[in-house]
Amino acid sequence: MTVEFLTGALVTMFVIIEPVALVPIFLAVTQGFSADQRRQVAWRACLIAFLILAACAFFGDWLLRKLGISLPAFRIAGGLLVFWIAFEMVFGLRATRKGETARDAIGKEQVVNVAAFPMAIPLLAGPGAITATLLLAGQASGNVAMMATLIGVLAAVILVSWLFLLMAEKVDGLLGTLGNAVVSRLLGIILAALAVQFVMDGVRAALRAA
Repeated sequence: MTVEFLTGALVTMFVIIEPVALVPIFLAVTQGFSADQRRQVAWRACLIAFLILAACAFFGDWLLRKLGISLPAFRIAGGLLVFWIAFEMVFGLRATRKGETARDAIGKEQVVNVAAFPMAIPLLAGPGAITATLLLAGQASGNVAMMATLIGVLAAVILVSWLFLLMAEKVDGLLGTLGNAVVSRLLGIILAALAVQFVMDGVRAALRAA
C-alpha cells in the first residue's frame, strides 16, 4: 500500500505543481533581477510553498472536521477540481491563466515580495496543490508511514521545482514553446485519470458510510 501511495502521491503532486511549466513564468516575474536575486526568490518561494503544503497535510483533516465536511465529500469535490486543472492543461489554458495571474500580481505589488506572491502562492502552493495534499493526507488516515511518505513526496517535488527554477534559463531554452506544450498536455492526461480515481474513491467511501 505504501508503494502504491508513494507512486500516486508523487505523480499527483508533480503533475499539479508542474515544475517545468513554472520556468517561463519565473523568468517573466523576475525579469530584470540579477542571478543572485533569482536564486533568493527561488529558494524562498519553495520553502514557503513546502511549509504551506506540509501544514495542510498535518492539519487539513482537523480543519475539515471543524467545518463539518466529510472526507468522502472533500474527495469528490477535490477530484472534480483536479479534473478541471487537468482539462486546462490538456487544452493549453492553465499556463496562460498562471501567466496572467503572475503579471497581475507583479503589477499590483511592484515586486515587493515575488517569492511569497505570486511564486509560492498561488503558483507553487495553489488551490490544486493544496487540494491534492488534503486528499492524499486523507488517504493516509493517520498512518505514520504513509504520512511520512507524503511529507517526503512534498519535499521531493518542491526540491525538483527549486532545481528547475535555478536552471530556468537553460530549461526554457532546451524545451522551447513546443516542448513545454507537449509536456503539459501529457501530464494533463495523467492527472485527469488520477482525478477520476479520487472521485471514485470518494463515492465508494460515501456509499460505505451511508
